[in-house]
Amino acid sequence: MRSRLVTVRNILSRAAAASVATLAVSLLLPAAPASAHGQLATSTPLTGTVVREPLPQLTLFFTEKPAANAHFAISGPNGSRVDNGWSFGEPKRLDKPVTEYFKVNGVFEPRLYHTGFPALVTVAHWPAKGRYTASYLSVASDGEAVRGDVTFDYQGPATAAPAGWSPPTAGPEPALLAQAEGEGSASAGATGGPADATGAPPSDPTGAAEEQRDGGFPAWLVPALIVVVVSAIVLVAARRRPATRGASTPSRRPAGAARKAGAPARKVATPAPRKPGNRSGGPARRGRR
Repeated sequence: MRSRLVTVRNILSRAAAASVATLAVSLLLPAAPASAHGQLATSTPLTGTVVREPLPQLTLFFTEKPAANAHFAISGPNGSRVDNGWSFGEPKRLDKPVTEYFKVNGVFEPRLYHTGFPALVTVAHWPAKGRYTASYLSVASDGEAVRGDVTFDYQGPATAAPAGWSPPTAGPEPALLAQAEGEGSASAGATGGPADATGAPPSDPTGAAEEQRDGGFPAWLVPALIVVVVSAIVLVAARRRPATRGASTPSRRPAGAARKAGAPARKVATPAPRKPGNRSGGPARRGRR
C-alpha cells in the first residue's frame, strides 16, 4: 500500500511539472499577429525619453495617414491640456520599417511599411517640469481603432501661455468614437491609404482591402486548454497504473521457501525390483522335471 502511495505521489508531481512546463512554453509562443493597420510607428519625442528644450510641437508618425477627424491631446503634470490643434505633415522614410499583417483567405500575411505619415501636434506652452502625455485616437483604413499614448518627461524651462489662450476641453468627435467602437466603418479615402516612400499605394493582395475583424479565440484560451488536457491525461494514467501493477502475474515462490514453510515434498515412486527369471513380471516358472 505504501509503495502505491509513493508511486501516485511521484506521478502527480510529474504531472504538475509537466503542466507548468506546458504553460510556460505556451506563454512563450508568439501570439497571433494583430490585423490592425495605421499604427504608431515612431514619435518625436519617443516615449520614455527626457525633453530638455521647449518643443513647439510633437510629431507622431503612423503607417497610414491619420483620419481627418483624428483626435490628439497633450496633458501636463497637473493634468491640464497644453495642445493647440494639429495638422498633417510631410511623409518621411522610417529609419526602421514597421511590420503589419493583412488577413488574406484566413491567413495573416506580413507587410513592411517604410514610410511614416506624421501628425504635428502644436504645444501651446510648457507650464512646468514633469510628466507629459500625448494621447491619440484615429481610425485606420481597415476600420480598426488606432489609439495610444506617448509619455515623456520634460525637464526644460517653463514657458508662458499665449495671450488669450485657454486649455482645450473638447474630446473626440461622436462620429470618430462611433467608428473606433465598431459602430461605423471608415473608408480609405477618409483615412488616407498606406503609401510607400514614393507616395504610391502598395499593391494589396487579393482580398486585403476586404479586411475584417478577427473573431478568433482569446490568446490565453489555447494555453489554458492545453494545460487542462495534459493534466487530465496524466491523472487518468496515475489512477490506472497502480491497478495494473496489482493485477500482474502472481509472484512465484521458490521451492526452497515452500519447503521451509513446511510444505510436504513430493515422493518419487521407485519401481519394484524384478525377480530373476520372471521376464513378464508374473510368477516364476517351475523347472521341468
